[in-house]
Amino acid sequence: MDSSVAPVTIDNDHQNSNNVSSQKKSSKGGWNAAIFVIFVEMAERFAFYGLAGNLITYLTNNLGQPVATAAKNVNTWVGVSAIFPMFGAFIADSYFGRFKTILASSLIYFLGMVLLSLSVSVIPMHSRKAVFFTALYVLAIGEGGHKPCVQTFAADQFDENNPEEKAAKSSFFNWWYLGIVTGASIAIVVVIYLQDNVSWTAGFAVLAGSLAVALTLFLIGIKRYRKQRPTGSPFTTVAQVFVAAAKKWRLSETHGGRSICYDDDRCGSHFQGQTRGYNLVRTKQFRFLDKAMIIDNEDALSKTKNPWRLCSLNQVEEVKLVLRLIPIWLGCLMFCAVITQLHTFFTKQGSTMLRSIGPSFQVPPAALQSLVGLTILIAVPIYDRVFVPIARKITGHPSGITMLQRIGTGLFVSILNMVVAGLVETARVNTARKHGLIDTPKAVVPMSVWWLLPQYVLTAIGDVFTIVGLQELFYDQMPEEMRSIGAASYISIVGIGSFVNTAIISVVQMITSRRGNVWLGDNLNRAHLNYFYWVLAGLSAVNLCVYMWIANGFVYKKVESIDETSDQRKELEMKGYLEVKV
Repeated sequence: MDSSVAPVTIDNDHQNSNNVSSQKKSSKGGWNAAIFVIFVEMAERFAFYGLAGNLITYLTNNLGQPVATAAKNVNTWVGVSAIFPMFGAFIADSYFGRFKTILASSLIYFLGMVLLSLSVSVIPMHSRKAVFFTALYVLAIGEGGHKPCVQTFAADQFDENNPEEKAAKSSFFNWWYLGIVTGASIAIVVVIYLQDNVSWTAGFAVLAGSLAVALTLFLIGIKRYRKQRPTGSPFTTVAQVFVAAAKKWRLSETHGGRSICYDDDRCGSHFQGQTRGYNLVRTKQFRFLDKAMIIDNEDALSKTKNPWRLCSLNQVEEVKLVLRLIPIWLGCLMFCAVITQLHTFFTKQGSTMLRSIGPSFQVPPAALQSLVGLTILIAVPIYDRVFVPIARKITGHPSGITMLQRIGTGLFVSILNMVVAGLVETARVNTARKHGLIDTPKAVVPMSVWWLLPQYVLTAIGDVFTIVGLQELFYDQMPEEMRSIGAASYISIVGIGSFVNTAIISVVQMITSRRGNVWLGDNLNRAHLNYFYWVLAGLSAVNLCVYMWIANGFVYKKVESIDETSDQRKELEMKGYLEVKV
């Protein structure tokens, strides 16, 4: 996964452009603007995890759902919440822009949380379940607009043509995730305690208040933001490249003295206070798309450029960027299927164990998720300030390791996580059997809940590597006009991963029920949750092998300054494509 760079290029992942160092610094953007958006996201994550972290408890204890059904419902809601961002990203990039989309979705999210609070308090019991699930999916709609835009909007505050701001952007993703974890951890400790020990109404009311604070904070920073102008449907550009390539599938660039189109009519300013100062370098992957930029006789004789017949080199390479990310997206689904255990079976495990601290205090089982946040709060600064400098000295890479190496490390940690979780569950069941508690599922197994600590810590370490790596990869490697789509694509991995986990649960239930020994029954002492964890570990190991094969052939985005492009055209045409390896 190392990269060798052609000498005439500027590697977007490795080098900064030096010819823009004298560019005038904008009065907008930078950390002064991004910090507002980070606090907004902290408040929103506070609300999301305050709900998601204990949702399975409400479904099983208050709505009376079986454990497997409740786990599926949690996974489905998380999955839908992570897929809706694809639609929100399309609307933001095509019509409204990220700022307006964040504003509208934040209002929807707030109204959904108010409705959820009402569903557990003043709504009559016979209508409570229907209103509760309606509120959940109103929240999912709000997530759809908020999730893909807020991180991208914050990252947009750093100008890639300004060396100082570009250097700050790499650290931004670490601190952004740190902010998310801080909000989530506080919610898990405070809100879940209120839900378990005061009332669900009080807990959800606090979450609604946090969203009101988030909306207020976002509006306070309004004069500091760099705002993206919507550029039209990004899918139109993708379709144009495929259509133009199909129309010219018989043409060959090497015959008839044909040239290619370098001029990109779309180049210009899409951001207030920020301009595009580079072109993408031509690569050898997906060469069938290169036919879209060949200028044939019809194109040469036409007075105007037909975008459905002729596309620029930039357009073609942007489509290649999107295509390269699809295998990475697929290769991370099992990781997200593993981390969904955090909100479901990890919590149910903890509910059966000794949770006493002192003579009277009982740790809420869902509050153990705060261990993930605590670990990340410690791990992110260590990663950024200790690991990266040491790794940089060894590898020479500015970020210590590449984004793909970072993601792959997290995938490996997720395998260890499931192995350890299976071993701990085996010990828990053996303890229950030793004390004659196999057939008393509501009895507390005399084993400390802190035995679950390793699996929570490993979940956090995996997140630090894979989740942050995915965030940076899907922002950095996406075309500028599709960065909201990139954020939504990364988020959708979590959603589809939840559906994958639901599918695995269904298959496991179907197969084991035929043998009369259901692995995921309501009585965890009789169930075989440890076997389920080990199945996930095996599937994750196979997935890691596939990911390493995919990553080995990945080509990072390569760029060159616009001033260099015209001088290099003849050289590139004479020598053929630039050789770019990862």
